[in-house]
Amino acid sequence: MTQIALISDIHGNIPALEAVLVDIQQRRVDAIYCLGDLIGKGPDGDTAVDMVRTHCQQVIKGNWDDFIGKETDDPALQWQQQKLGTERLQYLSSLPYTIEFMMSGKWIRLFHASPRSVYERIQPWHEQEKRATLFHSSALCGSARIADVAGYGDIHNAFHQHLEGRTLFNTGSVGNPLEMPEASYVILDGSYESGIPAPLNFQFIRVPYNIEQAVQDAIQSGMPSPEDYILEIRTGRYQVKRL
Repeated sequence: MTQIALISDIHGNIPALEAVLVDIQQRRVDAIYCLGDLIGKGPDGDTAVDMVRTHCQQVIKGNWDDFIGKETDDPALQWQQQKLGTERLQYLSSLPYTIEFMMSGKWIRLFHASPRSVYERIQPWHEQEKRATLFHSSALCGSARIADVAGYGDIHNAFHQHLEGRTLFNTGSVGNPLEMPEASYVILDGSYESGIPAPLNFQFIRVPYNIEQAVQDAIQSGMPSPEDYILEIRTGRYQVKRL
């Protein structure tokens, strides 16, 4: 059996990422995959990118990773761009959209927001017909087949559902969870690259971390307007339109 840790939506929150990586190391997982949004919102996207590149075997693109490289007159985005630097911006722009593999006889597809776009936001309370489209493929996917298991990030809200014999789940967010103020990630446990039906386990994990250190990091960084970010990581409640 192979264990794969799935992390997402770090958003430049290093105390949260460090706590999650320690927990993952203690559990002796075999690999770590990152489902995007390494940067943005928090102050230390540069460090988050470097740490993800060091620790994660596969990384895909999130919406922040996509639009951070575009020209902007937003001072907050310009600050993030300057801190990331040219090489990291190029790395983020080069990230693929999906991770796909067979595990315990199930075709698993992982993406940031949907198989079609890093900007399409689908919540667990949306109508079943809309949620079911997350099993579909698109030109951005590596395979045309419908997924048996679809996993994603983006909404910062961990959940697990069964829809007509298929499994849909969300990892939640490492650095900016919006349902409770603890870092969230998922471990998949199954027979990797095996088409033979076998047990497949989903483990949802919450990791407490030093939130006040993350607050101080934001204040001391000089980032523009850190107030909404600070309130979100303290309360787990959404404050602004941009995720």
